[in-house]
Amino acid sequence: MLHRGPQEQQADRFLRWAAGAAVLLLAFYVAQPTLNGFLFAAQDPRAVTARGELAPAETATIDLFARASPSVVHVFAQAAAQGRALMGVEGEGEDQGGGSQTGTGFVWDAAGHVVTNNHVVAAAVQGGGSIAVRLSSGAVSTATLVGAAPSYDLAVLRLGRSAVAPPPLAIGTSADLKVGQSTFAIGNPFGLDHTLTTGVISALQRRLPTGAGRELSGVIQTDAAINPGNSGGPLLDSAGRLIGVNTAIYSPSGTSAGIGFAIPVDVVNRVVPDLIRNGRTRNPGIGIIAGQEATAARLGIDGVVVLRVLRGSPAAAAGLRGVDPQTGEIGDIIIGAGGRPVQRLADLTAAMEAAGLGAGIDLTIERDGRTRRVRVTTTDVAESRQ
Repeated sequence: MLHRGPQEQQADRFLRWAAGAAVLLLAFYVAQPTLNGFLFAAQDPRAVTARGELAPAETATIDLFARASPSVVHVFAQAAAQGRALMGVEGEGEDQGGGSQTGTGFVWDAAGHVVTNNHVVAAAVQGGGSIAVRLSSGAVSTATLVGAAPSYDLAVLRLGRSAVAPPPLAIGTSADLKVGQSTFAIGNPFGLDHTLTTGVISALQRRLPTGAGRELSGVIQTDAAINPGNSGGPLLDSAGRLIGVNTAIYSPSGTSAGIGFAIPVDVVNRVVPDLIRNGRTRNPGIGIIAGQEATAARLGIDGVVVLRVLRGSPAAAAGLRGVDPQTGEIGDIIIGAGGRPVQRLADLTAAMEAAGLGAGIDLTIERDGRTRRVRVTTTDVAESRQ
């Protein structure tokens, strides 16, 4: 019989001890979920932890939404060809197909006028369809078109007699906006009523194509989410004042995650009263048809090419020349207006709008390689195209 020395016996004891410890640890590991469930499971409702006061920024946003949201409405425009009841389509998004369009609007005055985007109601108006508005209370009212300005993508509706108009939004100004300023957009994205999104002004003085071949300048760019269905809704500042009308989103991905644009309120505050008074807005102009900017750029032309001069217009009276229809020879290129350079049509229209109707404006034109100046009086040319 072999006798083991003290060191070997000590090693055996250590191995037995280690094996036992490993078994105990494994058993504890396996049993841990059961033990935790038995000892620590919350089988009764947990006590609510006191939150404390809301942060000042949260309180301000909540108060802003509570004040402004009653004045925001949901606009439904239905073309007559659809053949279904106006409220029968509750799709997701702005264009529901079949001539159905939804968007947002907001109360402008105590008379029940509602401002929205022209593109929200244009199809229904052109197709002899109908327009309805759902108020924040849930009440639905018919609405009639008072006037539209495709050049600014704005339209004014009037609520039906039975509707009690909510209070109008407070009006701000877009003249003193700063990049980085907080913005708040209220609308009805994808048919979901009264949604608030927040962000900042990410850029100013953007350009945005609108109807009638015009380009709107001074547009506000924001990163506040503007999704389909938000069009025509208000863009507010932190004081709850209207600073713009949400009108479009630029999204290279094809989704709603992109850059939002809003028509500046100073433009809205000028155009909407015209629509209420006259059913249309007066566009200061000089009576020219401008050539396409992309073509001018390819030709290396920096300015507005006069494609055609309307008969009897201020431009015709000033002797401006368009492109010769026989030879294709370029006539006048407008390179300055009101003392400022003109590179695009938006620069020219901005100068004319700044001058106002019936005002004289100095144009710098280039003809046959020579520069000359002419003075032209602006006029309302919205209905004078020939």
